[in-house]
Amino acid sequence: MTTAITTTRGLPEVARRPRTANLLRFARRKPVGAISLAIILVMVFLAAFAEVMAPFDPLAQDYDSIMQPPSALHVFGTDNLGRDLLSRIIHGSRISLQIGISAMVISTGFGAVIALISGFAGGKLDLLVQRIMDAWMAFPLIIFALTVLAALGPGLTQTIIAVGVVGIPSTSRVIRGSVLAEKQNMYVEAARALGASQFRQMFMHVLPNVAAPILVIATLRLAQAILTEASLSFLGLGVPPPAPAWGSMLSGHSRTYMLAAPWMAVWPGVAISLAVLSWNLLGDALRDLWDPRQKGT
Repeated sequence: MTTAITTTRGLPEVARRPRTANLLRFARRKPVGAISLAIILVMVFLAAFAEVMAPFDPLAQDYDSIMQPPSALHVFGTDNLGRDLLSRIIHGSRISLQIGISAMVISTGFGAVIALISGFAGGKLDLLVQRIMDAWMAFPLIIFALTVLAALGPGLTQTIIAVGVVGIPSTSRVIRGSVLAEKQNMYVEAARALGASQFRQMFMHVLPNVAAPILVIATLRLAQAILTEASLSFLGLGVPPPAPAWGSMLSGHSRTYMLAAPWMAVWPGVAISLAVLSWNLLGDALRDLWDPRQKGT
């Protein structure tokens, strides 16, 4: 019995604490982040079970229910073709999450690899890579994405590529700063003294220790990806209609019938704002929670 007690006391506090206690502690310290996480989980649930949660087919047209205001049957009202807006918003969350997560994986994955190689190598290679990143970031985000889509054409896959590519340089710059700080630590010197290759030093020693900033930047890039996709769809170069993309729901007929049926533009705008704000606030909460400079506050 004494041995068991000693072993338990020897464990770190984080390892002994149940996950539910960690979540409650996170909710107490960062209530805004916890609310944002709850909104994101609801959004993910709706996207995963869109066919069950949506009351109507998002593409079905009902010419007897054109531009009806919100009611008990159509909670968010209908558009100019009689399509249920609530159903289109729910199915649009799947498109936004699919594009956002895929683009975030592209930008964070490639950005992390470039940052690791550039920051760890240093010297002329680092200087060359950073000048390329500076030139890349000189192009406005939307203009660069429009250029990529103009070359590839509209579509879901093309939009994912365009949105993912534009986020690589800024992601790389942020992660590179963490890599430069970590590679000065003694554990990297110890690994080098033991004969570890540079590849092993980068991906087995430095990368796990910069995982926290990578996760934070990933949440922020996901929010940016959702907003960029909505902007491209609004301009007619994102996901082509009749797919219920939030950005395309804001353009076209929503602007034409803005005064007669304002709910056609209000609900997609609320969905975009809520999704982007939730991911940004969650990223800010995680950054404050994992930033060593915030430990004493």
